[in-house]
Amino acid sequence: MAGSLNKVMLIGNLGADPDMKQTQDGKKMALLSLATSESWKDKSTGEKKEKTDWHRIVIFNEGLAGIVESYLKKGSKIFVEGQLRTRKYTDANGVEKFTTEVVLSGFNGNLTMLDNRGGGADSNISSESNMNQDMQASAPDDLDIDDEIPF
Repeated sequence: MAGSLNKVMLIGNLGADPDMKQTQDGKKMALLSLATSESWKDKSTGEKKEKTDWHRIVIFNEGLAGIVESYLKKGSKIFVEGQLRTRKYTDANGVEKFTTEVVLSGFNGNLTMLDNRGGGADSNISSESNMNQDMQASAPDDLDIDDEIPF
């Protein structure tokens, strides 16, 4: 196989307020705990069952982390798109452990707020659009735009 793909897409609710941290070089980052759930009806008992999985989301994009800090809180419904990464670390007792995270960094991440909290419509915030939002310009007021299409 010539190439490969590492892409994760999740829709769920935050289990806690975002945990804001700083990288070693002083940049802002966010840690999220995202719950995804599925429910079904047990065929034998007719009882409704539910299963919840928890996902650790790490946002290294400083601009996106700032938006997360300002607008997201426990219970917020979000869509995230990022890359799956497994890393090794040593806990406080000196035991080596592994953790798997969904990482949003650089241009490889996307976060969409699915709640209408704050009075706005659904908000789609990607790392790329967040970095370029200041570069958007509106048309000058004195621009005469003809309503007829010339073809």
